[in-house]
Amino acid sequence: MDPELRAAIGRIARVPQLLVACDYDGTLAPIVEDPSKAVPLPESVAAVRALASLPQTSVAVVSGRALRDLATLSRLPSEVHLVGSHGSEFDIGFVERLTPELIAVRHRLRNELREIAAAHPGVRLERKPASVAVHTRGVDPQIAAAAIEAVRSGPATWDDVTVTQGKEVIELSVVATHKGTAVDQLRTQLAASAVLFIGDDVTDENAFGNLHGPDVGIKIGPGDTQADYRVAEPIEAARALGLLLETRRHWLFGERAVPIERHSMLANGRTVALVTPEAKITWLCHPKPDSAAIFADLVGGSPAGHFTVGPQRGGIPLGQRYRSNTMTVETRWSGLTVTDWLDLPAKETTPDGPAIVTGDSSLVRVLSGTGRARIEFAPRPEFGQVAVQLQPLDDGLLVLGSNEPVALYSPGVEWEVTSDAGYETAKAVVDLSAAGGQVVLELRFGTQSLEHHRVPIHERQAAAEQPWKDWVASLRLPATARDLVARSALTLRGLCHEPTGSILAAATTSLPEELGGVRNWDYRYCWLRDAAMTARALVDLGSTEEAEGLLRWVDGVIDRTGGHPERLHPLYTVDGYELGAEAVIDTLPGYAGSRPVRVGNLANHQLQLDVFGPVADLIAAVADARGSVRDDEWRVLENMVEAVRRRWHEPDHGIWEARLPPRHHVFSKVMLWMTVDRALHVVRQHGGEDRPEWVELRDRIADNVLEHGWHPEAEAYSVAYGYEEMDASSLWIGISGLLAGDDPRFLSTVLKIEAELRSGPVVYRYHWDDGLPGREGGFHICTAWLIEAYLRTGRRTDAEELFAQMVDTAGPTGLLPEQYDPLAERGLGNHPQAYSHLGLIRCALMLDNMLKQ
Repeated sequence: MDPELRAAIGRIARVPQLLVACDYDGTLAPIVEDPSKAVPLPESVAAVRALASLPQTSVAVVSGRALRDLATLSRLPSEVHLVGSHGSEFDIGFVERLTPELIAVRHRLRNELREIAAAHPGVRLERKPASVAVHTRGVDPQIAAAAIEAVRSGPATWDDVTVTQGKEVIELSVVATHKGTAVDQLRTQLAASAVLFIGDDVTDENAFGNLHGPDVGIKIGPGDTQADYRVAEPIEAARALGLLLETRRHWLFGERAVPIERHSMLANGRTVALVTPEAKITWLCHPKPDSAAIFADLVGGSPAGHFTVGPQRGGIPLGQRYRSNTMTVETRWSGLTVTDWLDLPAKETTPDGPAIVTGDSSLVRVLSGTGRARIEFAPRPEFGQVAVQLQPLDDGLLVLGSNEPVALYSPGVEWEVTSDAGYETAKAVVDLSAAGGQVVLELRFGTQSLEHHRVPIHERQAAAEQPWKDWVASLRLPATARDLVARSALTLRGLCHEPTGSILAAATTSLPEELGGVRNWDYRYCWLRDAAMTARALVDLGSTEEAEGLLRWVDGVIDRTGGHPERLHPLYTVDGYELGAEAVIDTLPGYAGSRPVRVGNLANHQLQLDVFGPVADLIAAVADARGSVRDDEWRVLENMVEAVRRRWHEPDHGIWEARLPPRHHVFSKVMLWMTVDRALHVVRQHGGEDRPEWVELRDRIADNVLEHGWHPEAEAYSVAYGYEEMDASSLWIGISGLLAGDDPRFLSTVLKIEAELRSGPVVYRYHWDDGLPGREGGFHICTAWLIEAYLRTGRRTDAEELFAQMVDTAGPTGLLPEQYDPLAERGLGNHPQAYSHLGLIRCALMLDNMLKQ
């Protein structure tokens, strides 16, 4: 197929609402001498039927034939819209809507044309509800010409008659319409974003002429045309429809989706990447984790960019694992091992000079073994919205056309660059035995240098891994689930953005809370709440570096409020600035067809008063671990309490960011109490003067939530004041220390949440209507909260059992997404999720402490 046509089909297949319209004779069905035997091609029928069955896709056949004849011959299903008589007939009852005056013209027209046909042997008339077609196919050319001239000089000149000229046919209609107006009417009725029209006849030029914008017109056969693309015959049109079907099906439903939890994360403190169990880099944003993706296969399939390595013979890997206490991933087949890590620019120099000239982060992929490996490199900057060119050079490839310079250093690899749908992909096969057992691929960002790195690759790997190993060695890991806790800690540290101190809520955007659903959000930002809870978990393991970096970041964010900390947003970019508008990338199909794919997050504009509590709790934990409080931490703490004083009595949107009107959420009120409580702890433990006004504020908030948060019918603390529905976050009434573990009100709340929200190994956030369609999985963080609640209320066996079930839901390399579906037994939501891993760490530490008691 013409590459430009293939590219056009690739583009139009990804529009939100697609209308596929085509002619019948000469398009779906080859031209035959006897029009009554024009049978459509089986390939065309199959493609049209399948396209019509897809969601967000409409199919129409727009023909010059009478609607009845078209329906009889085509035998297409009711999902396919049939339009007859060049757009004069949209349904069988059309003729009944003709005015008496038009009916009279039609009667006169039929009589006149009958006389012309009788005078010209072989000429055939086709009567339609609003028109008469004069066919001259197979008639002696001189007779045909005379008949056409008689029509043109006679009834074709009448008022109220519209003439349409086709191949060996002329049609006279009492309705002024043509295929172009018919397609426009279909476009409007079906709210189509774009139209693909295929036709072969002169009459189809009216449709081609009305196409615009992203529309695609395909002309079959020779002759002048307004269509942008051309194929030779109907079978080629069938192939075009088949390609459209395949591409759109992938766009709508996604390609084969690797289970979310089976992805492993690479990290270097600057950005993150995800790699599948088959060593495909399916997600990588650059230059920061909240920047646009250069590989977005995860939410857009192969056309959105990937970097794939595997054995030439194919086959399932023997396994995948992290190298111990590092963020390096090894994927193994017999005869091939792929070792992946994200590297930083070398700081050291060698006797020969700098280790490398320029660049920032790089993705290093080392292929080792004895077999033959295939490589496919398909960078797609800006989530696949920018087409780039790949230029092979002696030691690799240059990626041209992107704002950021990018180069793939790959000495010894011979690349073949191909183009498909306007995008270039580089492919290669390498013989590892012939290459000495090893091939190095290094994707360098921020440079187009393909210079040889003067530090041997094994030394570079060791240098990249050692900081991770040293950090893990410094932690106080529990005996309970020790290895999984270490992996969770590494994951949380990998979500830290070292240049700024911010911490990501998750590494990805738009991984669905329900497969095929719309609950798809962008979590590649720093939520004050999530980040503080993450840093607190690391403090509990003995590392304060991440917390100190985050608190400096928070201090900067507060400073930019101009002295009004109560105006803090719930989340910010990794640089600490307000997010842009939430947007949707319509061209991406989403993970497993789960759309929309979002960039940005509207929660940025919500009021979430709970965010102060985790930050104050973190400051208290850091102060206790260090034995002192820094000036910037004092500023943050006092600003938090001041924000609470000003706004604690207001309703807010709550922790779950439901797009509903504000309410007095129990969790938010508990967190406001905790803000002041932890501030008082810091003051009393670390040399400050007691603050009686803080004591009064804390006690007033406590009295308020304990009185108004309790719902007598539910016999528990519910989601919000006056609402009976339960919410897992209300467990914090006891987890925070506001209520003692043996308080009857807390015990009753735990039992109520267990009964209503726990399902096997998961705990759901809530079951109340949050204003969005669809459902979601159980949240790992909620499961962790119930485990904590079990331990605080003396139910140790239940806690151990639920913890074991939670651990079993982790992926093969120990990572957890946001949620888990206990029925489908697979992960859901963005991945890896900081909440999930910090919850696992907290539970393991609590269980470990219980064992020591």
